[in-house]
Amino acid sequence: MTIFVNKIFVMLGVALQNARKLRELKLRELSAMVCIDQTLMSRFERGDRLPNARQLEEIAGVLNLNFDDLMVEWMAEKVVKIIEFAPRASEVLMAAESRVEYLRQGVQEGGLDISEAIKNQLVEVDELKSQWNQSHPLNQTQLRRIEEYFDINYTYESNRIEGNTLTLQETALVMNEGLTIGGKSMREHLEVINHAEAIDFVRKLIESKEKLTRRTLLEIHRLVLKEIDKENAGVYRKVSVKIGGSSHVPPQPFLLDKLIEDFFQHFRRFENQLHPVILAAEMHERLVSIHPFIDGNGRTGRLLMNFILLSSGYTRANIKGDNSSRLAYYQALENVQTDNDPEPFYLLVIREVKRSLEEHLELV
Repeated sequence: MTIFVNKIFVMLGVALQNARKLRELKLRELSAMVCIDQTLMSRFERGDRLPNARQLEEIAGVLNLNFDDLMVEWMAEKVVKIIEFAPRASEVLMAAESRVEYLRQGVQEGGLDISEAIKNQLVEVDELKSQWNQSHPLNQTQLRRIEEYFDINYTYESNRIEGNTLTLQETALVMNEGLTIGGKSMREHLEVINHAEAIDFVRKLIESKEKLTRRTLLEIHRLVLKEIDKENAGVYRKVSVKIGGSSHVPPQPFLLDKLIEDFFQHFRRFENQLHPVILAAEMHERLVSIHPFIDGNGRTGRLLMNFILLSSGYTRANIKGDNSSRLAYYQALENVQTDNDPEPFYLLVIREVKRSLEEHLELV
């Protein structure tokens, strides 16, 4: 017999205790079966402490409980513990519900309902892409020089968005000559070196025609934070975070596994349906809105965006890091995160892809 937990009226501890008694198990017997200390099991049943997800799965299996229903109650109690004394708890719940629903939903079959302005911009972008493709063949020396030029600019701008103070020339010296710039921090040097290595990694993924996966995402992030924050490099955050200057509150850490799973399901579902530029923009926005890492979410999101663009034959979108460009970038993200309005961000990315293609064409 499968027991279904009442998601509204039965707290998790009571549900576990009732299920154990229905199976006519003593507390010590259940503890031995799931290899959990009897005192800890008692605290679970009293509601003094929540089991972790692995423990809950073990208990559910032994007690023949529906694990998905238990997880709903488990997550609900976690949320309650976070906001129970908040003065505007109901507003927090409504805002969180709206945001999580957006992050987990897929767009309708057949693609996005995008405006005529976006459609017209995409036509112009694809015309430029066609011109770029027709400008080939370039010899390997020419291609490598173009790549080096844009690698430096991309690293400079992406790091500048995050507050790195190295100039374009200093960035080039660190990347190409391995020089140390006086008066600049070791972190700023490592941000340049790491970003350049992450670009090479993405390029190799594309050359070998690898798909975007959880593993590749974590590896990109690991490279971004390598030697800067070894403990958190390539690891999902385990704590709550807030984004300075933004009203968007990223999801709690216990939601990350499911949201990242949904993130990749969304990508696999629409990678052959959406226009590549729209897909790249959307996956970047979704990643930084989930904010799965303690640090490096922006750089990882932009690398991910350009992985999608380059894999589809476009050139890199290089969002500028000057104050006005950075403000426009953050505001466009905020429009999606707080108002569920992605159009400004789509237009921003389209504009950057268009500008990138024009710059590439000028060089050849």
